[in-house]
Amino acid sequence: MTTATFAHRITPSGVLRSEWHKLWTVRSTWITVLSAVALVLGVAVLMGGTYTSGGGDSDVDVVVLTLYGSQLGGICLAVLGILVTAGEYSSGLARATFTAVPGRLPVLGAKAAVLGATVLALSLLTNLAAFLTAQVFLDDTDQAASLTDDGVLGALAGNAAGLALLSLLALGLGAALRSVPGALGAFIGGVLVLPEVVGMLPYDAVDTALRYFPTQAAGVLGSASPLPGAPSAGAALLALALWAAAALAVPAVLLRRRDVRG
Repeated sequence: MTTATFAHRITPSGVLRSEWHKLWTVRSTWITVLSAVALVLGVAVLMGGTYTSGGGDSDVDVVVLTLYGSQLGGICLAVLGILVTAGEYSSGLARATFTAVPGRLPVLGAKAAVLGATVLALSLLTNLAAFLTAQVFLDDTDQAASLTDDGVLGALAGNAAGLALLSLLALGLGAALRSVPGALGAFIGGVLVLPEVVGMLPYDAVDTALRYFPTQAAGVLGSASPLPGAPSAGAALLALALWAAAALAVPAVLLRRRDVRG
């Protein structure tokens, strides 16, 4: 009599499907995503509906003006990135996940791929809707613009890419710290507050370095016209991608050295 042995075969597509399923079956995903969309669209309507030609915002880039809400929406998406990783440690789901995928690194890669693709697509669609909605109110003002104007589509896509990379940075912090409050504090303190504090130092080298910090680089990507003294869009994208890669590299190393519970 022979005994059949069935091997558990782990495939990249299987890990991706698992992470996709986990992302969209958690209530917090819908809360953070809908909050981000509502903030971007709501602020776009507010800015468009209250804008008057020749006012204080007349010199603001039209895409920046339209997407002011993405600063708040980006925080919601960063929270989502943190919950994708640190939330699993808080709930204990990480043990089951890494038992099913002992290699561990494919899990981190799948989480990053699923979150990055989701945020990029969601943000791009939201940005397009926000811009077109705001233009209904701005049509007869000095901020009237169309998608075919120079730099507009690139800025809308750049803003979405910036939000996706910032969410991956947050995901990396969550995976490294394994604590939702700790990772959220690190993101707010390190990514949002620290540049403002460091910027008070009276050194030219500090000003130059700050241009490549995450939020500053993301701001460059979301502007249809070049910002004075700012790096090029390509340099800003590269800087932000390196920040996200560094944030993911830390948990990638720690995953092989720490216990799932540690």
